[in-house]
Amino acid sequence: MMYTDTRELNTRVSFRTAVLNGMNEKSGGLYVPIEYPFLEKQFLNKNPEPSFRDIAFEAAKLFVGDEIPDNNLQEIIIDAYPFTAQTVPIDPTTYVLELHHGPTCAFKDFGARFMARTMSYFNKDEDDVLHILVATSGDTGSAVGSAFQDVPGIDVTILYPKGKISPLQEKQLSTFTGNVRSLAVDGTFDDCQKLVKTAFTDSDLRNNLRLSSANSINISRLIPQSFYYLYSSLVVRNRAPRDSRIDNPAIIFVVPSGNFGNLTSGLIAQKMGAPISGFVAATNANRTIPDWIATGNYKARPSIATYSNAMDVGSPSNYERIINMYNLDEVRSLFASYWLDDAGTLQAIKNCHTRTGYMLDPHGAVAWQAWDDMRRGGMEALLRGEDFDHTKPGLTKNIPSWAQKIIENKAVGVLLETAHPAKFGDIVQTAIGREPVMPDRLEKVLYLPNTALPMENNYEVFKSWLLENL
Repeated sequence: MMYTDTRELNTRVSFRTAVLNGMNEKSGGLYVPIEYPFLEKQFLNKNPEPSFRDIAFEAAKLFVGDEIPDNNLQEIIIDAYPFTAQTVPIDPTTYVLELHHGPTCAFKDFGARFMARTMSYFNKDEDDVLHILVATSGDTGSAVGSAFQDVPGIDVTILYPKGKISPLQEKQLSTFTGNVRSLAVDGTFDDCQKLVKTAFTDSDLRNNLRLSSANSINISRLIPQSFYYLYSSLVVRNRAPRDSRIDNPAIIFVVPSGNFGNLTSGLIAQKMGAPISGFVAATNANRTIPDWIATGNYKARPSIATYSNAMDVGSPSNYERIINMYNLDEVRSLFASYWLDDAGTLQAIKNCHTRTGYMLDPHGAVAWQAWDDMRRGGMEALLRGEDFDHTKPGLTKNIPSWAQKIIENKAVGVLLETAHPAKFGDIVQTAIGREPVMPDRLEKVLYLPNTALPMENNYEVFKSWLLENL
């Protein structure tokens, strides 16, 4: 398997190069496969469906090629995933894909742990340390820090926006030691991401340090996230007819999105043969992508702080990958698009809990409200031609190819619950009057000392710090 990049389509690099470089330092582009492989239908059509690990191995082989022998790849998969994704029905046509069963209670564990072990495999014969720079809007940093903790030959620096993530998320980020450290940046996530991207294209810095990335800029973060789309879509396909009495329902994944890496992973899974009919791009007041889908104009803007802070991204990196895969008309056919404000997010947490007994975090709540609005009249109103104002919370005025399936009650929704609600206990308590039970692995973090270092939102200051300390 060879890879190109989103800005220089003549580029040809190996999987190893794409993983270790993170992005193309010459063009600033993001690596993508030259073509997307298919999983064999015989494998996808097994009933019962293959295990998560079996799917992960078969899918990963197609992207890795012969660069990692099968036995080593099996070891990577087994070591990365002592946990799995769980698909939980909460009403006859709604499933929650729980992605918080890993060590840091967020979906980023799926990508970060595979990436760490893959990088370690490729880096084992190198003499120089590989320096990972990662910007985080909440959960990426803790997942990456946990995945790379004490990995020989790899050093990790995490940048996060000070005071703009939940207290527990900040505690998770600010307690690393050893080969992992955190910088509390006086700015937004977009500022953190800009510092990292600028570092990758700084030839002077790269001449002194071996650099790579570990957020969704890196293709080895996106590929493993496709595993749980593949797995969950097969689980739902096999059980939905019993739950909903709908034969062969359209399966719609509703994806809370910030940097849009997670949704891009879903697109990869669909291209590989996952039985997914479409997607809902659901976000908060940082509505750059919904506005693009509504108007045709992509306009990055400063991010806005919200309750669903992992989606507080005004300039989503993976827009580049989406438009590499599809043109705007194809996106409008494949996606419904939706955004929600903070008041709506609180109401969504309450609505879901009242009607189903299920407790969502603020990101999953945005997905819930998008799905519920669509199936309770929103999609029908779109098809009737009602005017939708994309500057107000709700659906944007594009009609996906699967819209009629919603109207005819021939669709089921899979909502991605990307983090454990205990990471946002104050917000959940405001919504429903009680806090979620905190997992032991989160509670232990509360007693660790804070080791984060302050950092100005200034590239030259950041660069000097890197050269002096790494």
